[in-house]
Parts: sequence; structure tokens; C-alpha cells
Amino acid sequence: MRPIVRPIPDRPLLVLEPTRTERSRSLVLADLHLGQGGGPKQPAGPPEGSADRLAETVVAAARHERARRVIVIGDVKHPIVGTPPWLRPVVFSFFARLLESGLDPEVVLGNHDVGLVPYLPREVAVHPSTGIVAHGVGLTHGHRWPSPAVRRAPVVVVGHLHPGVRLAPTADLPSPKLRCWVRARRTSSRPARSSEPLGLLAEEVIVVPAFHPLSGTESLNRERPGRNRSFLVARFLGGRVARAYLLDGTDLGVLRTLTTVDRA
Repeated sequence: MRPIVRPIPDRPLLVLEPTRTERSRSLVLADLHLGQGGGPKQPAGPPEGSADRLAETVVAAARHERARRVIVIGDVKHPIVGTPPWLRPVVFSFFARLLESGLDPEVVLGNHDVGLVPYLPREVAVHPSTGIVAHGVGLTHGHRWPSPAVRRAPVVVVGHLHPGVRLAPTADLPSPKLRCWVRARRTSSRPARSSEPLGLLAEEVIVVPAFHPLSGTESLNRERPGRNRSFLVARFLGGRVARAYLLDGTDLGVLRTLTTVDRA
């Protein structure tokens, strides 16, 4: 039975429906980037990106969806190396808020999470950056090769790309860059082979938009994606039909550049 995954409208959150071995739904998010826009004099950062506000968004969504497990697939914090002293209580308070609400938070490590683990509450489950399988879905950040178990999953969910699209600015849309989902399905109905790139056998790859509202986005509707993200684009999405969807569910159509990126 194929896993059931669905995005929450207007939220960069993915719901995993329970299977026979799970008792409740789970929420998945990526690229939390706690501390972005903050510093020693303003640890919480801008209000819209503060740990408290981000935690409340997750808690409210979990209650609405009756989800118990919350899985962050990488980039919990914004600094790439280490966790500065001012950021440590910010990280702790985010997960403490989830725990106080009866949620079970988990972290799959991302490329920004070097030095993160000592500053998490001990109740937070931590998984390696090669990813995990939950609800029959492979979950990994996307900056490195996933484990064989993740590569064999029928659906693989990744972050790291910060997917977005650039639209023409209007009076109602002064900032033309918007976050989006990417759902990339196989171009052929033939069974996947383990000899294919990365041995990625998934029928579908889903790229989660960055959860932090101030994180940069990769404009996927330009001629070529940014070079720093090319590994993910070429290896995870290449050879698939990739469609983009705004957070409100608007279907933006096929992202043709993602199927033509050089794999070399």
C-alpha cells in the first residue's frame, strides 16, 4: 500500500497518515533555521521568525491534524558550524514548547546542524543525516546520499532546496518570490532499478519548502537552478516530471528546467 502524504494548506508542513504500524499522524517540516536574523543582542530574531512563533505554528497544526510525532528533516539552526551561546536557549525553548504540548519531536540532521545535539532536550530523538523511514516514507534532508532504506521507499521527502518561484510583482504581491512545494514523479511506469542514480527507487520525490518564513528561496522557474543546490536538483529530481505548487495549493505546472539538468 502506497504511503499517504499531504501538505497542509498555507503551511510548509507535510502530514504523514498512519500505517498499520503507526497509531497517529506525523508532521514533517524542513529548514527551521532557528536564529536566522538573530544575534547576541536579539536572540529571538525578528518576531515572524522567532522560536516561540514557529513553535506555536507547529503545535496548532499538530492539534488540528491530531498528530503526535513532529519530524524536522534538517537545518534546525541557522549557523552552519556550532551553536553560539545566544542561540542555545532559543533551540532548547522551541523543542521544550513542543514537548510541553505532548508532542514527540524528532530531528534528522542537516548540513546546518553541526554542534546542535548537546543543546536539544534529552527527549528529542536524533537521527543521522542519511535519513529514516517513517510511515513508509523516506525522510532525509537532501544534502548527502540517503541510506539504502530511504532510497528503497516508494515516497522520499527532502528539504535543503528551499524551493520557490519568482513571479512578476504586483500591488498585492510586492515581493515576487514565493515558497512552493515540488512533487516529482517518475517519467516511466517501468519498475525502478537499483543501478539508477543513487539507487533512488521512489515513485515520487517531494521537496518541502523552508519552514522559516525569512529563509531564502531557490527560484526554480528560472533558466537554471543555483549551482549550490545542483546536487539535489540533478540527483533527486532529474529524470522525473516535477510540478510546483504554492503553499495555498495553486498548481504552477511542470518545472521543465528540473528535468534537463546535467547529471554529470
